[in-house]
Amino acid sequence: MRFAFTKCHGSGNDFPLIDARALALGDADWARVARTLADRSGPVGGDGLLLLVAGDADHAFGMRMFNSDGSEAETCLNGLRCVARAGFEALGVDAAQVKLKTSSAAVAREAELAPGVVTIRTTVGPASTDLADVGLKGPLSELPSGRAFTAVAMPNPHLVTFVDAVDEAELVTLGEYCESAPPLIPGRANVSFVERRGPDLFVRTFERGVGLTDSCGSAMAASVLAAALTERVAMDRDVRVFNKGGLVRGRAGADRVVTISGNATFLYDATVDLDLADERIDALEITARRDDEATAWDAAVATLATPEAAD
Repeated sequence: MRFAFTKCHGSGNDFPLIDARALALGDADWARVARTLADRSGPVGGDGLLLLVAGDADHAFGMRMFNSDGSEAETCLNGLRCVARAGFEALGVDAAQVKLKTSSAAVAREAELAPGVVTIRTTVGPASTDLADVGLKGPLSELPSGRAFTAVAMPNPHLVTFVDAVDEAELVTLGEYCESAPPLIPGRANVSFVERRGPDLFVRTFERGVGLTDSCGSAMAASVLAAALTERVAMDRDVRVFNKGGLVRGRAGADRVVTISGNATFLYDATVDLDLADERIDALEITARRDDEATAWDAAVATLATPEAAD
């Protein structure tokens, strides 16, 4: 089966993005597409698959996101910015309400974070900190960790803790525990270790269905909210949030609505022939490169390599 797609990224969280508004595939086939295209050992790779889908009476368009293992996520805020940009360009608009799997989000174009960096604002929530909404079947104290966690449903499940320095081995161990779908959290969860770096936050995440990732937008949003709820940052104030992929600007309100602004960078356009039964790429053709966008993002990241460099 042939697909046209755009390779894109939000804060280093990269995806193939397909305009699926006119495509009629079942969930099992979309899971196969995700596993094939987002396979890091293949020619495309990604943290998952993004779909621009049709909206409804209340939404200009919608988004679906399949992780690289084929499971579907409730949301992906880095991916949402990319889908929003695709929706804006398809419909000729600059703002919209977007239908997500189990919720809704407001999206709009915003002034560039850096020269040449297309920037989109997403507003989601109110987020929940109810343990049942996060999928926990017991108290947080039953996690195999001595750290204090904040549980956040964005609506996808997040466990956030604040550390003096990120220990990746510890993060992976806890992430793999959650990924095993234990009785405590059978739906699995994203796990983030967060450092305070002056007024900024640095987030490292083990992402559900992906593993240790350089960037996870909903984790950045959950971290901003957790930091505000624990009085590490002020409510209703902008905070810069960094990860290995780049940065976003975030704000959490007392109503638990979270706003994230960040890049939606398109890297190239391509067509691909997939054998869905064997989950194999038979042919790939890159039809247009967006080298100017890639260069603009690289320049922005180079000047913001650390929070201190952004001051």
